[in-house]
Amino acid sequence: MTSTLTAAPVPATTAGPREEPSRTARRWHVLAVYGSLKLAGFAVFLYLLHHTGDFRDKNPRFGGGARPWDVLATWDGWWYQQVAAHGYHPALVPVPGATGPITLEGNSAAFFPLYPAAMRLTSEVTGLGLYGSGMLVSVLASFVAALGVYAVTARLGGHRAGLCAAGLWAVWPGSGTEWSGYSESLYVALAVWACHAVMTRRWLTAGLLTFTAGLARPTATALIGALVLSALLALRKPRADGVARPLTAIVIAPLGLFGYLAWVGHRMGDPAGYFKLQDGAWAHTFDWGRHTFEVFTSVAVGDFDYLFACPIEDVIGVCVVVLALALIPALVRLRLPLVLVVYTVLTVVTVLGTQQIFGNVSRYLLPAFPLFVPPALALARARPADRAALLGFAALASGSYAGYVLFELGVP
Repeated sequence: MTSTLTAAPVPATTAGPREEPSRTARRWHVLAVYGSLKLAGFAVFLYLLHHTGDFRDKNPRFGGGARPWDVLATWDGWWYQQVAAHGYHPALVPVPGATGPITLEGNSAAFFPLYPAAMRLTSEVTGLGLYGSGMLVSVLASFVAALGVYAVTARLGGHRAGLCAAGLWAVWPGSGTEWSGYSESLYVALAVWACHAVMTRRWLTAGLLTFTAGLARPTATALIGALVLSALLALRKPRADGVARPLTAIVIAPLGLFGYLAWVGHRMGDPAGYFKLQDGAWAHTFDWGRHTFEVFTSVAVGDFDYLFACPIEDVIGVCVVVLALALIPALVRLRLPLVLVVYTVLTVVTVLGTQQIFGNVSRYLLPAFPLFVPPALALARARPADRAALLGFAALASGSYAGYVLFELGVP
């Protein structure tokens, strides 16, 4: 590993060099940093909801509810609760007389099964309702993800860089879904530890985690691609890792994703049923970036007349995309492990190449956690007071840009 990936050494003092905390202490540091930053942003988010009160006038499915926290399980969260309560009934049902981009009725088969299954299981074990169970799963998974982000980054830049990366996971645009009825936290927890397993040459673990992630979100295609490419390269040097384990990881990694897509297609009587549903009911389709280009050229001149325009959310989305594109060369320049670079690039390409509600890109790019590494390495070299001030301010602001804007001023 090059020296650019190492956090600046802690200078010696008269009391001697600072000792690295124990493994248990490091974990508690991560949980404390992530939890405190996340709690600050979450409190601001709930305050803004209560202060405006706009949610009371909205449909309970679409950013509304009787209480501020009801908003956290709206939009996609409503669909996940339907799956947890009633299971799947895959179908392609045309909307009578529809001629626009939406030609099919929405169907729960568009939402992958792992998160609602975890929600249902948690409800049966704890006695909580589906709302409380979904929140519990998301919050716990977000802490597991924070530990994974720390573990990956600490291998590259040390303890302080790992803490900074965990802090960035708490305040990154789109992070408002981490503590909500959404699947992001669960997916990222699986994805980050799968990448860590590849980095540490634990191929069977990586394959199983990637298999499971494929049951959480369709964007697991990026994780599958990164694992398969890394495993194929490992097969070129079988003395180091053997043949059986990397090959087994290649075989099992895509089975969760492809298995669910095949099941939906079988139930619908159409092998491409899942993709037709996403296109016809949500206007989500891979268009090679045409919609993204239209949004960028429109926002640049102050126009918001494209499909699914949400001005404030879209401006934030444009900034997030620019930031992501600016950070990708840094991943290459820092010579990060191949699995991290490929996973990030494929995630970005998948998101930007898809026609969708553009404001969602801040949420869809949230799983691209390797983007946290370059700024985390820079923050690790800053003074402690500066790090605390920057992350603290971002935590408070995230209640608006990563929470309120996402759920109330746009469509998450």
